[in-house]
Amino acid sequence: MKNGKTAQLKLFNNAKCHYGTVDAKNLKSIYVVFQTWVSPKKDYEKWDRVISSIKRDIKFTLNEICNNDTFESYSIVDLDLRSSGIQVGKRSFMNLEITLFLKKPMDFKSNELKKEIKNIISSIYNDNILNTRFFNIHKTKTTKELV
Repeated sequence: MKNGKTAQLKLFNNAKCHYGTVDAKNLKSIYVVFQTWVSPKKDYEKWDRVISSIKRDIKFTLNEICNNDTFESYSIVDLDLRSSGIQVGKRSFMNLEITLFLKKPMDFKSNELKKEIKNIISSIYNDNILNTRFFNIHKTKTTKELV
């Protein structure tokens, strides 16, 4: 029996985003997935430190903007960006998954939930991903040249 559901969020031109749950009938948690390609603006010696700094900033933003009436104060942030392959002039795949836990029962298709998630992912995108001093954001791995 399939209980999981997902919904696309078409918010950004240079990234893919969706949210979902593993159990829509007994909704207790929501995951938000944000995927894009990044290229470094300049070279750094310790990319592990840069990535952990970005992850920490995302957690901080999440704690500031989450509605305490809807979501629990704890969440899980998983930033998947391989530090070993980051080079100037090369694009690397970035996957950000955020798991949020609900305080009260809600319908997965409710406008209130969708509005909250749009607010959260837009704030994280604008504050932590788009305006980072470390990376440029791209929708695809390669650029397509016009013929």
